[in-house]
Amino acid sequence: MKNNIILFFKKLFRRLKILIQFSLVFLFILFEEIIWESLAEPIYEKIQSLRILQRLQLFIKKTNRYVLLSIFVVLLLGVEGAGLMAGVFLVQGKVVWGGLLYMLKVPIAGFTFWLFKVSKNKLLSFYWFRWSYEKLIEGIEWLKSTEIYHSSISIMRNLKSRLKYIRQRYFSKDSNFITELKLFYRYIKNFKNRKNL
Repeated sequence: MKNNIILFFKKLFRRLKILIQFSLVFLFILFEEIIWESLAEPIYEKIQSLRILQRLQLFIKKTNRYVLLSIFVVLLLGVEGAGLMAGVFLVQGKVVWGGLLYMLKVPIAGFTFWLFKVSKNKLLSFYWFRWSYEKLIEGIEWLKSTEIYHSSISIMRNLKSRLKYIRQRYFSKDSNFITELKLFYRYIKNFKNRKNL
């Protein structure tokens, strides 16, 4: 009886561990593949190229590390708070408000990443900040080493290549499918016009 209970809890723990890993991997891939690559990274690249920010970068290098930490923490909390509020709006069915808030958060997140990159040495000079950053990086590396992550990435790559193939084959300007759709549309339009005469 006691062995059955222990076995039950081991199975339950294993399933919970897999569920937690899957959830973390799903959220990480969602952020990394969809949000970061398609939205935040282009904004981040644009921010880096702005001249005013190049001047700001010189100012940041002269700024006190406590001031930089305060600005970074306020921006980070604002970005994360906006993300949570967007999620709350989406759960409540306010899709437009949730989507708008999330879209507004993306440029601020891009600026926050830029600020971190520019002031990284000063921010990491705080022991607790460096420790937190290192633990976060370790967590990401652990997540990327899991079997669930590797199989999910493989599925994601296959899905991307299939979608790319479908888009190129059926929805490019030169595809037969699009040409046939246009011809069919013209035929229906002409047929309707002849019927009205």
